[in-house]
Amino acid sequence: MSEVVSAVHSVGGRVAVHCQTAEGSRNAVLAGVDSLEHGLHLDHSLLPRMAARGTALVPTFSAFAEAAASGLPDARDPRLRDWLLGGWDHAFSTVRAAHEAGVTVLAGTDHKPCGAVAGEIAWLIEAGMPVEAAIGAGSWTAREWLGLPGLVDGGYADVVAYDADPVEDPSVLTRPARIVLRGKVVA
Repeated sequence: MSEVVSAVHSVGGRVAVHCQTAEGSRNAVLAGVDSLEHGLHLDHSLLPRMAARGTALVPTFSAFAEAAASGLPDARDPRLRDWLLGGWDHAFSTVRAAHEAGVTVLAGTDHKPCGAVAGEIAWLIEAGMPVEAAIGAGSWTAREWLGLPGLVDGGYADVVAYDADPVEDPSVLTRPARIVLRGKVVA
């Protein structure tokens, strides 16, 4: 994995690794990946290394929420059920610990419907991230991490407006009043 990361970095790319196991997460972090998606069983002792390297954590709660809510009653293998539910519980403390350690935590998901970032922000808040940091994880912090400009002269005119301050009422994130993408109103 280290060789892949080096090769991708040498041409200016980034490496995102989707991993749920402790060993896989450890290997990804030690290899220097740019982002760890899921990280259900991530060992918290790796968080300082992630913070120092700028490795982002994208916990993707919605990818596992339905399974965790059901408790997987029909799981054929109780070890799989226990592993998933343990990872789900661990993800909440991981988000809090990652944020406190200075790791960039981002809101994103690979669960359908894709793009349901407001739901991911809600999970980050439930996990204990400060509201403003959780909102940033799905907006300005994510843009910065991706190398995109914020609201600056000459930057993209990408704006989402709400009828209330999302920091005061995060539920408004699911009800945008106006969406402007590259200077054009799209909704």
